[in-house]
Amino acid sequence: MKFIQQQPLQQLNTFGIATTAANYVKVTSLSDVQTIVTDRYWLSEGIKVIGGGSKILLTQPLDGLLVHNQLKGINVVAEDEQFVYLKAAAGEQWHDVVMYAVANNWGGIENLSLIPGCVGASPMQTIGAYGIEIKDVFHALEAIAIGSGEMITFSQQDCQFAYRESVFKRALKGQYVIVSVTYQLRKQPIFNTSYGAIEQELARAGITNLTVKAISDAVIRIRTSKLPNPSAIGNAGSFFKNPTISASSFAQLQATYPEIVGYHLPQGDVKLAAGWLIEKAGFKGWRSGDVGCHSKQALVLVNYGNASGSDVWALATNIIDKVQAMF
Repeated sequence: MKFIQQQPLQQLNTFGIATTAANYVKVTSLSDVQTIVTDRYWLSEGIKVIGGGSKILLTQPLDGLLVHNQLKGINVVAEDEQFVYLKAAAGEQWHDVVMYAVANNWGGIENLSLIPGCVGASPMQTIGAYGIEIKDVFHALEAIAIGSGEMITFSQQDCQFAYRESVFKRALKGQYVIVSVTYQLRKQPIFNTSYGAIEQELARAGITNLTVKAISDAVIRIRTSKLPNPSAIGNAGSFFKNPTISASSFAQLQATYPEIVGYHLPQGDVKLAAGWLIEKAGFKGWRSGDVGCHSKQALVLVNYGNASGSDVWALATNIIDKVQAMF
């Protein structure tokens, strides 16, 4: 392992924020991870982990040690008549795993095509899009405990998945390094095309025979058309969560804003479209200097060049405050 001091991070986070890590190291094997997380010096200095850098906002230089998870490998670990169990190392790019499944006609994650980031973030963030969430296909993950170096297997119940939440963002935050995730994929896919613009995109492309690849291609076209490419414009994808409110509160809002977008949930609450709220508050397409809100998707905050993490955070808090005041 090669340790680097004052490592520039601009190319290692999709926002393109220019800052540094006091100490940095890539890990490419389980033994690398275990060596780092049991080292007394680094434990005293503090250990942080980065993967694809697509769900972080760096507002200051990082102290301690930044561990860059570069674990690689995708393989089938089990299968039965209905399912194949696909295990991916945490450092694999998420979209590469989706393409692996699509190439083999295994269903379950095609709606999650083109989501930036690495495999390790998929259960931590509980990624989701177009009616599918990672919990729908999650089987298990392996993680190494920071301090002891012990390898632990987590079930779905252990992970405590919720909307963009997991135990690794709350009770166990900073206590484990996720090293692999295993997904349960269907040999005979069950397609989900009712959410978002997928049906319209399939119709536009003249697709009448549904396949895993056809849905994946449709999702890629949709995402490409309305979401900025981080390699061209710094961003972290959707920055905000869709808020959930009671049905009675939604009815009150609907009386004032008949066009408000909301999705009724099975338990009776309503999930609001945060993008609609932000657009209504006047931020869609807003820009000041090098920080702004994307013109095609209000959920996406962007760095047009030299914005700092503090600039982005200031805009985020401004949006939150105004949306709360309006609604």
